[in-house]
Amino acid sequence: MKHLFPSTALAFFIGLGFASMSTNTFAANSWDNLQPDRDEVIASLNVVELLKRHHYSKPPLDDARSVIIYDSYLKLLDPSRSYFLASDIAEFDKWKTQFDDFLKSGDLQPGFTIYKRYLDRVKARLDFALGELNKGVDKLDFTQKETLLVDRKDAPWLTSTAALDDLWRKRVKDEVLRLKIAGKEPKAIQELLTKRYKNQLARLDQTRAEDIFQAYINTFAMSYDPHTNYLSPDNAENFDINMSLSLEGIGAVLQSDNDQVKIVRLVPAGPADKTKQVAPADKIIGVAQADKEMVDVVGWRLDEVVKLIRGPKGSVVRLEVIPHTNAPNDQTSKIVSITREAVKLEDQAVQKKVLNLKQDGKDYKLGVIEIPAFYLDFKAFRAGDPDYKSTTRDVKKILTELQKEKVDGVVIDLRNNGGGSLQEATELTSLFSDKGPTVLVRNADGRVDVLEDENPGAFYKGPMALLVNRLSASASEIFAGAMQDYHRALIIGGQTFGKGTVQTIQPLNHGELKLT
Repeated sequence: MKHLFPSTALAFFIGLGFASMSTNTFAANSWDNLQPDRDEVIASLNVVELLKRHHYSKPPLDDARSVIIYDSYLKLLDPSRSYFLASDIAEFDKWKTQFDDFLKSGDLQPGFTIYKRYLDRVKARLDFALGELNKGVDKLDFTQKETLLVDRKDAPWLTSTAALDDLWRKRVKDEVLRLKIAGKEPKAIQELLTKRYKNQLARLDQTRAEDIFQAYINTFAMSYDPHTNYLSPDNAENFDINMSLSLEGIGAVLQSDNDQVKIVRLVPAGPADKTKQVAPADKIIGVAQADKEMVDVVGWRLDEVVKLIRGPKGSVVRLEVIPHTNAPNDQTSKIVSITREAVKLEDQAVQKKVLNLKQDGKDYKLGVIEIPAFYLDFKAFRAGDPDYKSTTRDVKKILTELQKEKVDGVVIDLRNNGGGSLQEATELTSLFSDKGPTVLVRNADGRVDVLEDENPGAFYKGPMALLVNRLSASASEIFAGAMQDYHRALIIGGQTFGKGTVQTIQPLNHGELKLT
């Protein structure tokens, strides 16, 4: 079990007797047939049971909780009340106090039905906006006096399609006006907004059942507290990568670029970097495993392309790449073979620098250690890997280097550090203080666990200061608090975030639950 102080910046079904919806006629869309699968139903039942047994406050899953889930779900999907009609809400309201019953029985259909109706409404709005743009932005009349309510979170749900049309007509007009004020010409404005809305339509078509399930179950989990989250299998994998600062792949940071995937950055000395055949701004249009057939990935979701490219170390992936050095209309591509390796994300690890300062005529050398997160490679640690990655091990290595450089003092920079492994907060404390408790954690059953440094003596005994700010949270606050209470370091900066809860990761048959 992983004990965490996760980042505060975290940061998005088999039906069993659900109430029937009134009939609505929509054109066929790619999401119309999306349904929950058996794994998702089982995962939802597991989440219900885990929250019931192990959540710290153990609030009941009842009608009152159902109302919170329902309101939060609508707020997640349509916070500005710009898509759903009042008739949609009236139709959904009959379920308002039933989500507790749906969840206990594994009935995920109501969550799916609401989400798919949302997708229908978004598509209708984007189609309307594109229709308005097709009339020509130069035809818009800016002489008439009109009002657009920008913050609509408390606005009433609109009662007709005509009212939504009027709202979105003004929205398009507002976007055009903002771009005009920014100095753009009508033709450029038309092209930019048309491209923007078409991209949003394309993303709608890429919606998967997993996206709906994650949104719905995460809304349920977060109704207990903001740090209890459901992690889909993909997000659980990404969470483990962030905690371990390592992955098996090619060592490239990717992003979507219209219908294609673009390389943003290469990890230094990573597999892709070592080939010298790919570079930032190159576009990936195809992916193949070893000698298998090339898969065209143009128009794919970024996360789906990433899944194809990642894989076990030692395996080979072939990429079809359009080099950024090509002429603008030159689509000539090349095939690049890359052997995957374990990639260390060193740019997100602990960093150091040495400052040379002069004060009152004396020269001082100050070591600065920047800690962006409290990371720990749980898998390698449990497997007994002697080279497992962790914040404390990296800080200890840097302290050794700084002491060889004969620094006069050390500053640890915890600004914007949102937390991470609770174990690491305790381990890091042990480098700077004699043995003793670091933090007390009360569990759901009332038991209090004492996390403490059991090793006598400190690794570093010199002068020390800690930098914190409003975004220093969780494990950062535990470490800083311990250093302050033991009078070991001077704490410099503003008030920290104030997160006083601990989460554990509970594995599910499908994804994971991060539970307070």
